Amino acid sequence: MAGSVTDMDQFVIENYRCFYREQTARLAPLTLLVGDNSTGKTSFLALLRSLWDYAFDFREPDFKLDPFDLGSFDEISHHRGARGGQADTFTASFSLHSYRTGTAISDETPFEFKVVFGKQGTVPIPIERHIKIGAYWTRETLATGKSSEIQVGTPRGSWNIVLPKSIREQRSQMLGRPFEISIVMQSFFSVFREEKDTMTAQTIQFKEDIFRPLASSPPLEEEDAEALATLAWTFAEKFIPDDAKQSFASAPVRSKPRRTYDPAKPAPDPEGDYIPMLLANEFSLNEEGWNDLKAKLERFGAASGLFHDIAIKKLGQWDSAPFQVQIRKRGQQRLGPYRNLIDMGYGISQVLPVLTELMRAPRSPLMLLQQPEVHLHPSAQAALGSLFCQIAGSNRRLVVETHSDHLLDRVRMDIRDKASDLTPDDVSILFFDREDLDTRIHSIRIDEYGNIQDAPPSYRQFFLEEIEKSLGI
Repeated sequence: MAGSVTDMDQFVIENYRCFYREQTARLAPLTLLVGDNSTGKTSFLALLRSLWDYAFDFREPDFKLDPFDLGSFDEISHHRGARGGQADTFTASFSLHSYRTGTAISDETPFEFKVVFGKQGTVPIPIERHIKIGAYWTRETLATGKSSEIQVGTPRGSWNIVLPKSIREQRSQMLGRPFEISIVMQSFFSVFREEKDTMTAQTIQFKEDIFRPLASSPPLEEEDAEALATLAWTFAEKFIPDDAKQSFASAPVRSKPRRTYDPAKPAPDPEGDYIPMLLANEFSLNEEGWNDLKAKLERFGAASGLFHDIAIKKLGQWDSAPFQVQIRKRGQQRLGPYRNLIDMGYGISQVLPVLTELMRAPRSPLMLLQQPEVHLHPSAQAALGSLFCQIAGSNRRLVVETHSDHLLDRVRMDIRDKASDLTPDDVSILFFDREDLDTRIHSIRIDEYGNIQDAPPSYRQFFLEEIEKSLGI
């Protein structure tokens, strides 16, 4: 079975903000980030989003893109203080499983993608890009976003690829892909297959000029070329489905509700300002989509005790007429009257953007959520935990920063009770533990009985202190 981008199962960072030593975090369909304030959870989300969008959406990393603003390179790379100095680079990588190459490259070996970031002016930019499966690898040294050197390797040796600048530019413009290594290998390794029976001295010289052996390696052979071509295109073809798109990241505080909304084109934003207009469009233009989304929202509303019915009220007969978002709750025996969203408490309006993004179609394959439980009472926080278990899966990754032990406990109980399709391996808890001026990431597991596994003593102490704070002790 071919893999997908959602098979990302490990994230590694080094020399990045408060992460000095190399830190490895286990990712899963549902990953929960917990820990004290200022231990790097938001920084972790920002780097994960930047690497994802660079790899799968072909966008240059932007560390100032809402809802994250990490500042300049000097504010992002790790600083050890006056004596330790500033790191010249920082790195990030991820690994993927569940793919098939159809060549000598093992299907069981993790596929690794790594980027080294350097400084251009005040901005962090990629200066190296690595792709690797076992002993098969490619490495691009980048200059201002364009490839200046390409090296490749197999178990037999390593080679430097030398191409005329005009050919690189022509290929990049034609295919519109920033990952030049894929373009180069597809174009030039094909000569090994097409011309191997009719080799001419000119062709042989052409190959020797392009693929120059490194460190006493032998000349590149057809077997090497075939495997390396597959390596490059495994990344471009296997892991990027047709509907792949950029990740979605929510802000920790969402937009304030308004009593009346004027129609406008919905443009996604981390605070959820666009959500009322999106709901109104579904209501007016997509009856089937609206009924489906409405039913999902109301199921969660009932399970959480927040609301039982949601409606769009148009204040005129034209599409351009203002509208309201209305909510009603059920009493012991009957439904109450519809009330304006702004009159129903802050919790509903704060969680509605998160719920809508989770439930609407089309969905983002990676969702980064900051404190989705803000302003919710404990039972609603717990209901969010169950919702995350229902939504996370093979085609959807949720990475959730949370301060709610109610949410976390519900996830554990749902795993124990098999309340969803998630298994213990499908959940990862990342505990961000402050150690002096640095942060260490502990990857914690849940067993089949919902018990916490591999937790450091500081993890339990953290939650004891949180309980004491909530009780005013």
